[in-house]
Amino acid sequence: MIRTQVQLTDGQIKALRHASAATGRSVADLIRQGVDQYLAGRSELGREERIERAIKVAGKFSSGLTDVSASHDRHLAEAFGQ
Repeated sequence: MIRTQVQLTDGQIKALRHASAATGRSVADLIRQGVDQYLAGRSELGREERIERAIKVAGKFSSGLTDVSASHDRHLAEAFGQ
């Protein structure tokens, strides 16, 4: 491993220390996990590839509902339990 130094806000370090105490994991381990999650979430795909993938999935799934375009707000609220 390579040692590095970062500056955190008071709120960030307090939250990390709280999470550390609650989980029994070190602050450094939690920071490494956060970096891993950030890096995993970054898309290495270019814009054209993302568009192509999105187009390929269009129409592949069905909700079984026939009024989604007319009642999308209601369906969304129901999905989020509102």
